[in-house]
Amino acid sequence: MLSAVFAGVTAILAKQGMENVNSHLGTAIRTTVVLFFTWCIALAVVPVQSIVDLSRRNWVFLALSGVTTGLSWLCYFRALQLGEVSRVAPVDKLSVVFAIVFAVLFLRERFTTVQWIGASLIVAGVVLVAWKKGPV
Repeated sequence: MLSAVFAGVTAILAKQGMENVNSHLGTAIRTTVVLFFTWCIALAVVPVQSIVDLSRRNWVFLALSGVTTGLSWLCYFRALQLGEVSRVAPVDKLSVVFAIVFAVLFLRERFTTVQWIGASLIVAGVVLVAWKKGPV
């Protein structure tokens, strides 16, 4: 729940911070802060030996995850710059549906009918909230 709250606040803060700022520069600034903040936390609570013990596979998949996170943030910040938070943020939440589909395809996870209904409702909710209405 806290992750969702912070993500919601992030959208508002980012939209305010992006005023008259190139979206790539905004993403770079945000990423630098995240980098510093997370390394401070990691070094405070994780033994340094844990870094040395990471396997090549760990590094590859974590690095690829970092690249896709960066691409996601670049797209998200550009969308925030161009559109309304109330429409951009819901579309971003389609990541839940993509994660489910990818988990089934690549990780061979199994999902129940109820979970698929939930994913369908997420899609329906995104369409309802993000749909741009014409003049009334």
